[in-house]
Amino acid sequence: MTGPAATDADRRAPGGADPQALRDSAPRPVPPPAPWVRTRLRATPLSALLGAALAFVAVLLAAALPRAMDRGTDQALRSFLESRGPGQTSLYVTARPRYGEESVQDLDEVLATLVSRTAPGFAVAPAGPVHGSSASPRSLANRGLAAPDGVPPQLGLHHLRTASEHVRLVEGQWPGAPAPAPGSPIPIVMSQSAAKTIGIRVGMVLESATGRALTTMKAEVVGLYVANDDAEDYWTDFTCLLRACLNMTTTQPPQAFWRTEALVGAEALDPLPEWGDGDSKDFWRIPVDTGTLRADQLPATAKAVASYLSGPTAARLTQETRRSDLRFTSRLPEQFTLAEARRQAAAPLAAMGPAGVAGVAFVVFCLAAGLTGDRREAELRLLLARGGSRAGIVRRLLAENAVTVLPAAALATVLAVVLLPTPRSAGTVLAAAAATLLALLAVPVRAFVLLSPKRPPGPRRRLVAELLALAATAAAVFEVRSRGVAPAGAGVDPLLIAAPLLLALCGGLLLARLQPALVGALARAAGRGPGLIGFLGLARAARGTGGRARPSVLPLIAMLLAITTGGFGATVLTAVADARFAAARTAVGGDAQLAAPGGAALPESLTTAVEALPGVRSSVKVWSDDNVFLYGTKTGSTQISVIVADPVEYAKLSAATGRGRFDPALLATGAAGTSGATVPALISRDLADDDTSGFRLRLENGGELKLTTVGVIDGTPARPGARSTTVVLPAAQVMAAIPQMGLPNAWFALGDVDQHRLQQAVRTADPTAGEERYRVRTSSAATAELGSDPLQRSAERLFWASLAGAAGFALLAVLLTLVRAAPDRAALLARLRTMGLRPRQGILLILVESVPLALAAALGGALLAAGTVALLGPALDLSTLVGTRVPTGLQVLVTPVLIQALGLAVLVAGAVLAEAAISGRRQITTELRAGDQR
Repeated sequence: MTGPAATDADRRAPGGADPQALRDSAPRPVPPPAPWVRTRLRATPLSALLGAALAFVAVLLAAALPRAMDRGTDQALRSFLESRGPGQTSLYVTARPRYGEESVQDLDEVLATLVSRTAPGFAVAPAGPVHGSSASPRSLANRGLAAPDGVPPQLGLHHLRTASEHVRLVEGQWPGAPAPAPGSPIPIVMSQSAAKTIGIRVGMVLESATGRALTTMKAEVVGLYVANDDAEDYWTDFTCLLRACLNMTTTQPPQAFWRTEALVGAEALDPLPEWGDGDSKDFWRIPVDTGTLRADQLPATAKAVASYLSGPTAARLTQETRRSDLRFTSRLPEQFTLAEARRQAAAPLAAMGPAGVAGVAFVVFCLAAGLTGDRREAELRLLLARGGSRAGIVRRLLAENAVTVLPAAALATVLAVVLLPTPRSAGTVLAAAAATLLALLAVPVRAFVLLSPKRPPGPRRRLVAELLALAATAAAVFEVRSRGVAPAGAGVDPLLIAAPLLLALCGGLLLARLQPALVGALARAAGRGPGLIGFLGLARAARGTGGRARPSVLPLIAMLLAITTGGFGATVLTAVADARFAAARTAVGGDAQLAAPGGAALPESLTTAVEALPGVRSSVKVWSDDNVFLYGTKTGSTQISVIVADPVEYAKLSAATGRGRFDPALLATGAAGTSGATVPALISRDLADDDTSGFRLRLENGGELKLTTVGVIDGTPARPGARSTTVVLPAAQVMAAIPQMGLPNAWFALGDVDQHRLQQAVRTADPTAGEERYRVRTSSAATAELGSDPLQRSAERLFWASLAGAAGFALLAVLLTLVRAAPDRAALLARLRTMGLRPRQGILLILVESVPLALAAALGGALLAAGTVALLGPALDLSTLVGTRVPTGLQVLVTPVLIQALGLAVLVAGAVLAEAAISGRRQITTELRAGDQR
């Protein structure tokens, strides 16, 4: 039986409660908290973006630095070895010919074995090996051949594999089979230039003179050739195959004779040893590919080359080629040693700039962390008061930084790798990781310090830290001054790198103690005046902001590091440029030189044309002769160098080059007349101890002069680098005494003379002049040549890049300091605005507050840079950067130091003015609207 329908009362829950009401009153689930990192980044997007940008720039510079240095050292190594030429960078293997068994197949097989052992470590240059067999030259007995001093010409024979690929036949034919019968002439082909010089024609049979050989031999000229490219590396060591070479005998006096060489075919390999009269050899020249060498692998490459020359590799090659008399030689080990010494010499100087940038960047990150800590201090302390732990808060801050820093660091590292390709990556990874770690941990470490229990003030702790820094600086400077720079092969000298940074640190600590007292005294003095702007600005500069007792030392240290690094680097670069110019002037003998080799005279039209060139301030014509005898010396007669020139102009030249300075009035005295007259003379120091009263000079043209010594000189610009005995005579008196002197053979000038214009003037004045007829040189071209080394250019670029980076980071440090003080400054300006302060006065107040920092940093940095040069300069050797040997030591130069100091001070002042003009009014307005909540 069905019961009655359920009523509303029956549907109620037990206890009379309505189910819908129970559902409505049930507690709803609490939504999960918003992610911390996302919330914080959304709250301060600009701060996050700036942090990422700072990390990106720092990591990019850190990652790019080792790659740029690697590329620079590799390029410098390759350029240095390439400039040595293939003769200095090749492996030479020689062996005695196999008499009666000589064949081209055997020569090729030996070459293949030798080449197979060149890798790993080094490879064969693309130009390829050169191999063959050669016989030493014999004198030719044919009549009618050119013989300059009556000495017959000499002819050497070579068989070069693949020689036909590098020359073209212009007359006759190539030697070919069959092999010449015993006693018959050897078919040869020779250079057309050599044949023309010596007087040889196609078809001529050349007979050797009887020397040590028991029998004479003959060679028949069957063809003439010219080289496809005379400058090709293939012809290294075989220049006499391209032209006749003028040699000198070892007899006294030396006699000139022609020497040339000719090519023979493969069928003439057996007669070659007989032509050489026992002095013959098979040879293989294997050029090393310098374009693939790397500076970091140079020790391993040197070890592999040493093994090839006289180690296990050489022993295996001797066994594999079945030639027990193989002899291995090369100049490569010496060149490797020189290249490594150059790199090590330049490494400390090149590393100083990047070290300074790293120091300034570290300070900037500390300032950025301080700014972030100050702005978030209340928030962090609130979290700590609500139960958060220091470790938990630091982890959250670390996560915040990781979201912005890690992508920026990864992008910067990838960009450095793409922009600066190099096979080495270890240095890049380490430098980028260090910069990333600094950017990542700066803010968390600052927060950890802020949240740590405060300790009571400890002035002694600061004093102890400063004394420790001072002691470390003194020890580093003393050690560098005592022992000098670390020797080549010892790597970068850490003390030499650290000493400038330590000096800047000590200077910053000292200025941090002196600045408040000095600025406070200025503030008190300004307070006695009628205006308040100067007093308020200086008073704020004398104390810290935000309740601090003194100004922050970090911005001062950043600027001092930048100025010290910049001043020291600029001094080095300026000294290098000056030394390079002085060395070039010494080498040229002035700013321009025009000389006729061999004592030939310069036409008057030529000297007149070059004197009229733009830039020539003064010039002097010089008669010089090295084959003059001076009688009356201790040994009876001495061969000397005589310089005859106008005293006034020659004195200017000597003063400009720094060699042989004298007063031109000394040579204005003396009698002039016929041959035998007394002529005033300047003598070199090695003649000063002789009895100068009896000096007589006999010239090659027969003229004779009696000399009156009027002074002593230490050299002559007319003989750059020469240390021979020298006598300088006045041109007017000598020409009056010996009219047959003729025209001068050299011309020297001072001024800004262009090399190309000088060469063009010579070609215009004398159209028949060839490249070797006149020697044309200028100091500008010589300076450019000295500075063309990639090692020097790399070090200079690194210096300038470091200076720019340090200045940029220092400027950023100042801006961070201004931003850090902005809230306190805005509150002050807002109060002053209510009391009638005008906007312009507000900007002036900000400038007055910031000027002491800039001035203290500029003056202190200039003094520190000069002190660094004075303390460390005597230990520096700039020869590698100059390009030639110069005296060790670096002197203080005022101009480059002041330029760096004042330049950075102007940048800082401009940044302060811009910050005050852009943000000052907005901050004041905000403060006036919001009210003073402090």
